[in-house]
Amino acid sequence: MILRTHGIKRLLLLAVCLMLVPRLMGQQTNEQMASYYFQNKEYDKAVELYEPLYQRTQNLYYYQMLYQSYVALDDMKKARRLVEQRIKKYPKELALRVDLGQLYMAEGDKKKAEKSYNTAIESIGFDNKQIEELSQAFQNVGLDDYAVKTYLFARQKMNNQFVYVMELATLYEKQGNYEAMMQEYFDLLDKSPGNIGNIQISLQRALDQTSNTQLAEGLRRTLISRIQKDPNNRTYLNMMIWFALQQKDFAFAFTQAKAIDARFPGQGEETVLQVAQIAHNNEDYNTAYDCYHYLVAKGKEGNYYFDARVGEIKTKFDRLDKSFHLDKAEYERLKAEYQAALNELGKEPRTVTLMRDYAYLLAYYGNEVQEASDLLYDVIEMPKVPNNVKNQTKLDLGDLLLFAGAVWDASLLYSQVEKANKNDVIGAQAKFKNAKLSYYNNDFEWAKSQLDVLRASTSKLIANDAMQLSLLISDNMEEDSTFEMLSLYAAADLMLYRNQLDSAWIGFNDISIRSLSHPLLDEVLMQKARIRMKQGRYAEADSLLQQIVDFYDEDILADDAVMMIAEINESKLNNMERARSYYEKLIIDYPASLYVDRARKRYNELKK
Repeated sequence: MILRTHGIKRLLLLAVCLMLVPRLMGQQTNEQMASYYFQNKEYDKAVELYEPLYQRTQNLYYYQMLYQSYVALDDMKKARRLVEQRIKKYPKELALRVDLGQLYMAEGDKKKAEKSYNTAIESIGFDNKQIEELSQAFQNVGLDDYAVKTYLFARQKMNNQFVYVMELATLYEKQGNYEAMMQEYFDLLDKSPGNIGNIQISLQRALDQTSNTQLAEGLRRTLISRIQKDPNNRTYLNMMIWFALQQKDFAFAFTQAKAIDARFPGQGEETVLQVAQIAHNNEDYNTAYDCYHYLVAKGKEGNYYFDARVGEIKTKFDRLDKSFHLDKAEYERLKAEYQAALNELGKEPRTVTLMRDYAYLLAYYGNEVQEASDLLYDVIEMPKVPNNVKNQTKLDLGDLLLFAGAVWDASLLYSQVEKANKNDVIGAQAKFKNAKLSYYNNDFEWAKSQLDVLRASTSKLIANDAMQLSLLISDNMEEDSTFEMLSLYAAADLMLYRNQLDSAWIGFNDISIRSLSHPLLDEVLMQKARIRMKQGRYAEADSLLQQIVDFYDEDILADDAVMMIAEINESKLNNMERARSYYEKLIIDYPASLYVDRARKRYNELKK
């Protein structure tokens, strides 16, 4: 008997399901058709389908679609009846009163609209979802002031001024009310300094997304005002340093880091080191050096003396190497500083950077190849040095061997690194260096095949270098099947790499004399400019680069030439107006260039 009863129940359940399936399928079909009509602005047809769907289900989505359809058809009577009936049935759906207010506004009754909006706000409970939905409803119809009022009323009702800080700050930002935005963030910082990371992320996003200088100026004024009122507030000082770094104002960041170190002895040194490293990475070598020197001057007892000592001399090297030309006296001074630093700090894993840079200085500026190679071998054989550093040092040694004329030994080292790091960037570097060595040896077709593979490298810099050399080869392989001019160029290029500047000049000049229209001529101009820079003859280099800009403005070297003109005029010829105009030219005329970010930074600095 029990089994029979269960069987009957199953049959009844199955029958009900079978009866519901067509209805559900029909509802789904009607919803799809209604959506289709709505999307195609056939609102009368959409209404015919949405009305029964809504009446049957009271679904909020159907309500919203029906409401919008009535409004689109200008049938305000039905729209108001729909809204009022739903408010009566679902009074806690406060966003409905925003819809009602919008209908009043459409009829020109501003007072009733405002009353409806305020009634919604005053009906807020302690339901976060309800509050957020009401605020979003106001934002959806462009009523940001009422969205702000929603959060402020909720804050007052909860008796907690620290809720909805991020939401209000975002709304204030949208309105351009930066003073109120800062007030929210900094009141929260006073209450909970641990939120500094989240606030910095929000401010960084805001700064990145707007070109409006009022936001940055407002933040700066707020910080200065707060620090003046509370000069010992570590959180404010950290925020000021963070802001200065965002603005690339590294010198000001250093000033604030020193202030922390003065007010909180022993607690500011790490901040100074961080500013130094960021300034160094952004090529502000003067500020980076000042930071490192400040820490070194504290003496060997300081927690960061070792790092600062290494950074100090590294910055000196990078600043001098950036100048293209190093006279004998400068070379001897820097060499003595490296020797003193290594004698003091020793040759160990933490001084590998110093050793590699010192080897570069000795070889490429002093032609002291043997001493340089000994240093690199010391790094490679040193225990506890990471493999990636050893592999990079092997590439340095390969470059040095090529410089000294030991071509096959260089190729062997490149091949070892490539084989051991096939899927890494350093492996791609090694492959590029071997391809370039093949180019120097006039094996152009093999070099090009390797370079074409590297054009897909994950490293943008390697891909760009590979593309430039590949195009150099392919353009001239097509022009001259005997490769005579390309061979002359490669030979002169190798002499330039080996610092045989006079011989390289003769080689490049020979190409210019032989042909007045060869596709290599823009490359020749570039290499002659590099020779003059290495010789410290910057005005001549500027003139040669200008010829590239004038006659080859659409070629691959054009953006390089523009950037080099700007940098030479800024750092060597002291012609700031010409430098600024060429930074601007690069930004405008070559927006896809790898140099755009650097050019924009320098352009903004020179505009000040």
